[in-house]
Amino acid sequence: MMRFDYALVGGGLQNGLLALAIRAHQPDARIALVERAPTLGGNHTWCFHDGDLPDGARAWIEPLVAHRWDGYDVAFPGLRRQLAGGYAAVTSPRLAEVVGGALAARGSELIVDATAIDVGAHAVQVRTRSGERTLEATAVIDARGPDVGDAPVGGFQKFVGLEVRTAQPHGLARPILMDAEVPQLDGFRFFYVLPLAPDRLLIEDTRFADGTYLDVAALREACREYAQARGWEIAEVVREEQGVLPMPTQLALDEVDRGPLRAGVQGGWFHPATGYSFPVAARLAAVVGALAPEDLFGDDLTALRDRHRRQLGVALRLNRLLFGWFAPADRHHVLARFYRLPEATIRRFYALDLRLGDVARIFAGRPPRGLSWRARIAGPRSTT
Repeated sequence: MMRFDYALVGGGLQNGLLALAIRAHQPDARIALVERAPTLGGNHTWCFHDGDLPDGARAWIEPLVAHRWDGYDVAFPGLRRQLAGGYAAVTSPRLAEVVGGALAARGSELIVDATAIDVGAHAVQVRTRSGERTLEATAVIDARGPDVGDAPVGGFQKFVGLEVRTAQPHGLARPILMDAEVPQLDGFRFFYVLPLAPDRLLIEDTRFADGTYLDVAALREACREYAQARGWEIAEVVREEQGVLPMPTQLALDEVDRGPLRAGVQGGWFHPATGYSFPVAARLAAVVGALAPEDLFGDDLTALRDRHRRQLGVALRLNRLLFGWFAPADRHHVLARFYRLPEATIRRFYALDLRLGDVARIFAGRPPRGLSWRARIAGPRSTT
């Protein structure tokens, strides 16, 4: 029986980045990656700002980049702003291609169409079409799914996105990260738009909402109406993506002194106030990739966990503010105030790498319009 150095359970962003980081730092490492779907990466688009990447990570992250821009725009009632700084997108097909190539090395294995039925500290039992097998490994990392377990949840980030081909060039040069100059339905609502080619766009209707119900047909039609209002004639819908992500108000991180290491969303290694998973996932991958598997649980990982816990506190506090202090129709005022802050603070917030001065700027001063003592007294709903 082959023994691996690392067994990675789950073939999404987190373990994709881990596989690349391990391969970059330890070229001879034996890696097994288990994914229940036929291919890696699912059906997603992940984005990050250039300043989000940890030191030394660009070399192994850059091959994942499918699209890149030199800045982005935001729009709220009474506020339009262009922000500088590189912004990049990673697609599921690119992740599958690059990570699959990294796992083609001798001694490593990509196991798809496989269900992990038991995940332990040093072994993973999997079921495939050909039967069950056990993967033994020095270090096991479990990064399956977007579940946050029993953590209290203030609300949910819900979205439906259409990747479309336009009949004529659309003329959009930079992404629109938030266009909130739209009716505020089902909580804070905005459109997110990525120009992928002169005649291709990703148009996404996103809501920070109280409940999990996602009316896919309605949001799909809203994306079409938004395109029409912008003068973009849709010739073809190439692809659709959708999701419902929890926005927790409390989150407990595991101790990192024994395996398996829970990573990704289920382990708390994500940004709970934005859904931007890339910076945190890359940070964890950079640290783990540089550690020999037998040295995984030590001071370096503990220091990263403690640093991440402090940063999480700020994001969770913002979720409590957003869902506990503001009525759904007024939540956009919180984000509009945020986008009046200095660009450096905005960038560090997305990276979840805030300084004390940034925290003061986010929470101090005159509160955003719409703050409701009635909503505060009622408190957030119980949506665990």
